Amino acid sequence: MAGTLAGFPFWVLRFDENGNPQDNGVATFLQEIPSARLTDLLIFSHGWNNDEATAMDLYNRFFGEMQKLVDDPIVLKRPNTLIGVAGVIWPSILFPGDSPTFSSSGGAASFTGSAQPTTLESELPKVFNSPAQQQLVHELVGMLQEQSSDQDQLLAFRDKLAALIKGKDTSSSQDDLEFQAITTTTDVDWMRILDALSTPPTDDTSGGGAADFGSSIGRLWSGAKNAVRVATYWTMKSRAGTVGKNGLGPLIGEIQAAAPDLNVHLLGHSFGARLVSYSLAGLPDPPAGAQSPVKSLFLLQGAFSHFAFADALPFDTSRRGDLAGMAARVDGPLLTTHSLKDMAVGTSYPLASVLSGQDASDATDSMYRWEGMGHDGAQAVNAVGAPLGDVRSTYDFATGKWFNLDGNQVIVNGGPPSGAHSDIVHPEIAWAALLAEKITVVS
Repeated sequence: MAGTLAGFPFWVLRFDENGNPQDNGVATFLQEIPSARLTDLLIFSHGWNNDEATAMDLYNRFFGEMQKLVDDPIVLKRPNTLIGVAGVIWPSILFPGDSPTFSSSGGAASFTGSAQPTTLESELPKVFNSPAQQQLVHELVGMLQEQSSDQDQLLAFRDKLAALIKGKDTSSSQDDLEFQAITTTTDVDWMRILDALSTPPTDDTSGGGAADFGSSIGRLWSGAKNAVRVATYWTMKSRAGTVGKNGLGPLIGEIQAAAPDLNVHLLGHSFGARLVSYSLAGLPDPPAGAQSPVKSLFLLQGAFSHFAFADALPFDTSRRGDLAGMAARVDGPLLTTHSLKDMAVGTSYPLASVLSGQDASDATDSMYRWEGMGHDGAQAVNAVGAPLGDVRSTYDFATGKWFNLDGNQVIVNGGPPSGAHSDIVHPEIAWAALLAEKITVVS
């Protein structure tokens, strides 16, 4: 049965790491959709999350901001609109030390955290779950705890980390390039990488260690822990693409078959933005004469390549983005938010370029090559840039057009290591979504 969330009919859509439904919720949802007689269905996917309750809290807060606008008598609504919402739940984790963040106004909550402290020992086995991988996790955690002053141990750490991620299935050629970064690096480059990755520790989840951060060896072991963080990013990012393509995409096709006139709107945060984007690749062709059921795509601080939808990559015009051509499967506008205060997509995500060692001669070009959507929006797609404006601001949204909404005055709250990455619950963002969805209008 549909529940209620923030005043909207609400369904939970649970998928496993391969995109298969985890329970009967998806089947029940498909049975109930025709009789719900909705005009619009908003499907939202979280990013990193180890606690379903935290994701649900995020959905409640975000859709709560929407409900305030929908209920506002001053706001003009499309007549006879009935909105339903759905939240995707997929298996992801919080990397230890990435704590939840809240805006100063109390309006924005992270959904990348858990109420309980997390450790490498508790979380990494959820990502790397084969017996061989879990043995490697145990050994890597032990090395991080010991922080040996022997440089050979740092090289051994690299080899074990490479073994941990080597052969991991990926959903795109971009993933393949990133996975190769660790597995092919030289001894000299590895030490340079560890120094580049080093950050002052903000927690003691690695289990302590003899070396302090002020020492050279302490700095390198700090970098080693962040190398694990990046490897985990890659794995979660790959999983999000798989769930989108194999799970949510086909489900949207089933939604269209069950309720042909229903407008579907996709929203996603962080790797959830990747999930909903890759659902377009798994979306069946609509019936003859019918348009795509997806009427808008909104990527909130997306943690995947800002070139994903490009027909040609600026640094290699012989190659295309992994989702080139997929924007045509959205019968409406395509939106991103971006903020320079999002450290996850502006610093942590492009560390893949540092790991590759291929662009070290020009750090600026290197970062641009690997940055995520949430850093500067969709690139090489003729996007229109605009500030993320106040409620009742106007935008020239148009079908098939990308809009990069600059959130540098709104998406600002959060400390290291992720910065403002999860500061996404704001009335300004809810307003932009409703306009893109043509649920609200400007007189």
